[in-house]
Amino acid sequence: MHIGVIAHLKHSIAEPFAGGLEMHTHLMCRALRDRGHEVTLFASTRSDPTLGLEAICPETALLSVGTTEAHDVAFFREHHAYLALMNRLRRSDFDVVQNNSLHYLPAAMADALPMPLVTTLHTPPFCWLESGVRECRSPHAHFVGVSEDLGRRWRSVRPLDRIIPNGIELTRFGFQPEPTGQAHLIWFGRVVPEKGLHLALDAARIAGLPLRFAGPLLDADYHDREIRPRLGPDVTYLGHLDHAALSVAIGQASAFLCTPCWDEPYGLVVAESLACGTPVAAFARGAIPEIVTPDTGVLAAPGDAVDLARAALTAVSLSRAACRARAQAACDAEAMLDAYLELYADAIAAMREPAVLPDGERLIA
Repeated sequence: MHIGVIAHLKHSIAEPFAGGLEMHTHLMCRALRDRGHEVTLFASTRSDPTLGLEAICPETALLSVGTTEAHDVAFFREHHAYLALMNRLRRSDFDVVQNNSLHYLPAAMADALPMPLVTTLHTPPFCWLESGVRECRSPHAHFVGVSEDLGRRWRSVRPLDRIIPNGIELTRFGFQPEPTGQAHLIWFGRVVPEKGLHLALDAARIAGLPLRFAGPLLDADYHDREIRPRLGPDVTYLGHLDHAALSVAIGQASAFLCTPCWDEPYGLVVAESLACGTPVAAFARGAIPEIVTPDTGVLAAPGDAVDLARAALTAVSLSRAACRARAQAACDAEAMLDAYLELYADAIAAMREPAVLPDGERLIA
């Protein structure tokens, strides 16, 4: 198949990844190419050129901080990039287009395309994306949710065609049967308010265990206000790590603290931790309870650092082999890719079927 993949434009689709969506899109493109499909990735300029990249816009995150004028520039750059792309796709020969953007235009303009558009919803409904989904009129547009929880959140807007949980490349997150060094906890992800690192710092200190954390510092105000005052000799910042270094750091820890301050649509960090054999202590929000099982992690009341400390002290004694087994059973990227390829084949076959008019007469395209 010839598959076009539309990325979001705030960050590059390249290592070290800014977040889970960038990693997911990179993995999807690379895995599809490894299976022999022709892939073209429409993404920002600094994205990985080995993925069949066609750059359509600079990273808009570079413009979206600071003045209102900078935000406006970023908004219109994204808008015009996606508008130009959708008009171009009207005249292209892709078999299917996979939409991993968080933008309203690809969904809203799906009826202009001569091929199926598969949109994966990676977030709960928000105003702009919801309006694009509501305006979608194409019978050949398909919507996928990454978790059952997310599917329920979109149900009032539009029932989803399928739920395909995200997956990770298990071979890139090596299993460590025992933690190494001094007992400690780990946190990793984007250092932004909605990921809740400040609560992980509080919980680790309450539990009496050192904390190591890794990830890009994307919100300077949040870091200065909430993170810097909580730092101390029991906290180590590991930096923004690539896949290899991150998997080693995760595997060395006694447990992983997952602290979303919003309803996490999936939780790739949980899957990554389990793959390394590291038990999870997490706030019970969004899709996280779908991934964590009683033998692989302990759930805590959302936003409660004291309860998270309790969860962490229990989680450190869980079976690391059970964690890896759970990742293999529920978080394998190969199973995810199989599900997408099945959907693509079904969507292409349905589009080739002649349309049926209300009186039963067939309309041959």
